[in-house]
Amino acid sequence: MSAAKLAKVDEAMLDFVNKKKLAGAIVAVARHGKVVHFGTYGKMDLEREKKMTADAIFRIYSMSKAITTAAALMLLEEGKYSLDDPVSKYIPEFKDLTVWKNGKASSAKKTMTVKQLMLHTSGLSYGFVGNGPVEKEYKKRKPVDHRGTLEGMTKTLSEIPLAFEPGSKWQYSVSIDVLGRLIEIWSGKSFDTFLVERVFQPLDMKDTGFFVPKNKTDRFTANYGPAGPGKLRTIDDPSKSRYLNKPSLASGGGGLVSTTRDYLRFLQMILNGGELHGARILKKKTVGLMTRNQLSQKLMP
Repeated sequence: MSAAKLAKVDEAMLDFVNKKKLAGAIVAVARHGKVVHFGTYGKMDLEREKKMTADAIFRIYSMSKAITTAAALMLLEEGKYSLDDPVSKYIPEFKDLTVWKNGKASSAKKTMTVKQLMLHTSGLSYGFVGNGPVEKEYKKRKPVDHRGTLEGMTKTLSEIPLAFEPGSKWQYSVSIDVLGRLIEIWSGKSFDTFLVERVFQPLDMKDTGFFVPKNKTDRFTANYGPAGPGKLRTIDDPSKSRYLNKPSLASGGGGLVSTTRDYLRFLQMILNGGELHGARILKKKTVGLMTRNQLSQKLMP
């Protein structure tokens, strides 16, 4: 590794902070299992003038998806399901799904599979990926509401038409949230409990979870978005955030908070072929499966 080139990372990040493109950030670089660069930049909270710290807690949103899928693949190794199993085998209300086409909801011709959930080819959607009739239903009915339950979420989703026939298209979606519900069904444990016992504790991801406990709130970052050139606006104030309370719906697609250290440990486990410091989470063969493109050329976005 080049110390001179790594120093340019600091320059680039400080430039982002000075131009108010970011309030603050952390960059970690690891090679051959060793951290070779760990930089903290700017502030974790502009309003309270709090400097970014190495142990700052972030909302990791869709980076939750990789953790959820790894957890699901642990249960695949235990023979709890097959990738080509219909989702309806475990969630009965997914038996009679409809698809929105030609201006109306018609019965789906294809069956949604577990693998299609993992690949975002299930036919499910998100409320923010477009503004068609299906997306409008997502916006209205809010299936992934942190005040709801995973069971209630799948019931609501089964009542909203699919955006397309399963397997016919790629579209970013709530698929991984459905996978979280399947993990509960396959394991017999609540989704958050499964992650704690089988992923977070073995990997010593001590600051990762679905909410920020009271004794860690001083490390919770403010969340900002752009408000024009050189301006930032607060999206989520850490003193009023919903992440201060345990949600009743644990969102595997976007609900986790974590630290740079914790997520680096998860990624290092993947890089090592499923193992970290003697804790084996996945078989090498499974990691090979999850780190290889599984989409056909015609489905590539």
